[in-house]
Amino acid sequence: MATALARGWAAPVLVSDPDRARAERLASATGGSVLSSNRAVAEAADVVILCHKPNHLEEVAAEIDGVAKCVVSILGSVPLSDIRNSYRQSVALRVLPNLPVELKKGVLCWPVGNGTGPEATSVRALFAQVGTVIEMDEALIEPAMALSSNAPAFIALIAESLVDSGIRHGLPKLLAHQLSLETLAGTAALLELREHDTAGVQAAVASPGGSTARGLAALEAAGVREAFDDALEAVLGGKPK
Repeated sequence: MATALARGWAAPVLVSDPDRARAERLASATGGSVLSSNRAVAEAADVVILCHKPNHLEEVAAEIDGVAKCVVSILGSVPLSDIRNSYRQSVALRVLPNLPVELKKGVLCWPVGNGTGPEATSVRALFAQVGTVIEMDEALIEPAMALSSNAPAFIALIAESLVDSGIRHGLPKLLAHQLSLETLAGTAALLELREHDTAGVQAAVASPGGSTARGLAALEAAGVREAFDDALEAVLGGKPK
């Protein structure tokens, strides 16, 4: 996700990573620099983006709290209160992006608790450069992430399944990919134009008793709705039904 954000901003970044080669790849891709430590980044940067694993929160905070002017956490399942408990001397904010930020088409979940101070306003504007910032109560952040941060993988699985089915029925692989991806993109644009009328789009394609209606019935019978509900339950730490 750090790489996706950096590519979306298309600006030089300062990088610290235990994996030196990975840090160098990111710095090279953005025209940025690799620094020797997290503290060195905190000393030099206006904003530090926390992209480490959640279980490293305290370790990293011990190194840069009070040194960093402002830290922004993109850590999943770590509430803003935990971030602020760890960063008592630096301004601490939270935002949850998804992978399409790399193309400036991301969705970024913004907790109301970030507030409206000058740092929050500046950081929000920064993230708005790579997608749509959607403000919400923090209680909604985790399910919202399941529909945005996790969902690109689910949608990629749908695309893969469409491609595999097309290949089994004789389509060349490249053609199957092109048809599936263009159709997914076009359908997303159509749903936005029609104000998210999912039922209306289905009805517009599926004439009664026709081939699309048969296909929809097969998907329903296979439990497509239940499968996605189970996926969200799994992401949120529950047990699939």
